[in-house]
Amino acid sequence: MPRWKRNVGLFLAGQTISLFGSMVVMYAVMWHLTIETQSGSVLMLSIVFGMLPQAFVSIFGGVWADRHHRKFLIMGSDTVIAVATLGLALLMVSGVDSLWVIYAALAVRSVFAGIQTPAVSAMIPQIAPTDQLMRVNGIFQSIQSGMMLLAPALAAAIYASFDIVTVFFVDVVTALLGVGMLALVAVPRLVRSDAGEPVSYFGDLVAGVRYIRSNAPMRWLITLFALVMFLVGAPSFLTPLMVARTFGDEVWKLTANELFWGGGMLLGGIIMASVGPRITRRVRLMVGSVIATGVLVAGLGVSTNMWVFFSIGLVIGVMFAALNTPAMTIIQERVEPEMQGRVFGFVGIVMTVAMPLSMVIFGPLADQFSVESLLILAGVLLVAVLGAILAFPGARRSLAEVDAAPEPAADSKVDAAPEHTR
Repeated sequence: MPRWKRNVGLFLAGQTISLFGSMVVMYAVMWHLTIETQSGSVLMLSIVFGMLPQAFVSIFGGVWADRHHRKFLIMGSDTVIAVATLGLALLMVSGVDSLWVIYAALAVRSVFAGIQTPAVSAMIPQIAPTDQLMRVNGIFQSIQSGMMLLAPALAAAIYASFDIVTVFFVDVVTALLGVGMLALVAVPRLVRSDAGEPVSYFGDLVAGVRYIRSNAPMRWLITLFALVMFLVGAPSFLTPLMVARTFGDEVWKLTANELFWGGGMLLGGIIMASVGPRITRRVRLMVGSVIATGVLVAGLGVSTNMWVFFSIGLVIGVMFAALNTPAMTIIQERVEPEMQGRVFGFVGIVMTVAMPLSMVIFGPLADQFSVESLLILAGVLLVAVLGAILAFPGARRSLAEVDAAPEPAADSKVDAAPEHTR
């Protein structure tokens, strides 16, 4: 077996185990706070402490991912998250169950997720050949979507059978297993083009901002991604509300809605892993996916049959994978290795902020207007704003520059990484 396949296999297996623990904690904490407090304000604060630190830290995490060994950043972040979770578990065992202790642990987890996430995305091109990036990203997308389907059920089983503390101990174990598996992956040390020159953290941060501002293809790519996350984020969260209002509030219907959306993203990741490497026009795939998503989101708003509604959600999930996978691949292929951490840091900010911001706007509107009308509005706006972007000649030229897949390299640098670079 080629070394890169072994490394990618270990990396993906470790990320799967670690991600499983993190998602089980996410669902279990949400349910625990809901059951114990039945307070919307408490849930709102848990989301603030669980998401905003990651959004703030992501940009600095990107700088660190370009300055330090990405493998060790990931391992260190997972270890700190495990220690924080263990500390929370021990405090709760000793009788300390203050909400602020939980908020503090969520904040620590969020901070180090902001450090870890850019490093994970930027490390993939270091261990996988360029012509296999679409496949690896597709597999990673499938893993993330699969965890979205599996984690709630297992979190419910563990929480119902034991308690929240047991869930925390499970997360500690999975995090340490993930760290151990990543330790076995050989990752080349990143050699920066400005090696030897003293550059401050702030200087690196400014350089990242200037890079994105001056790199038109990346700027428009991130803009396109932000547009979809903003206009599809809230509608995806509002679909349970439409199900309850229009089709009935039975639990199985709400569950089916989540399964169809998650199943669509899982299926989309599998498709990208299977046929992605043969797709040579990545931006065209992304644009087509955005148009299809806009039409389908509007279609949710006019659906009168529940199973048609669920099926549309499944196809939207597939379209999201068809957008996300090539977007990540283009960045990994086109951005210089020493700049990828910072670019992925900005992408992390977009992903973390756009959907909650969307919910802040669309959520209150759902109390004033029907969810159906908001879904139609979001779908129409998505297609209209995309059309407005593509109406700019500069945007079309910039996106066309990264449309075609690069020619595969003739070397095998990934397999040839020397032992001392681990």
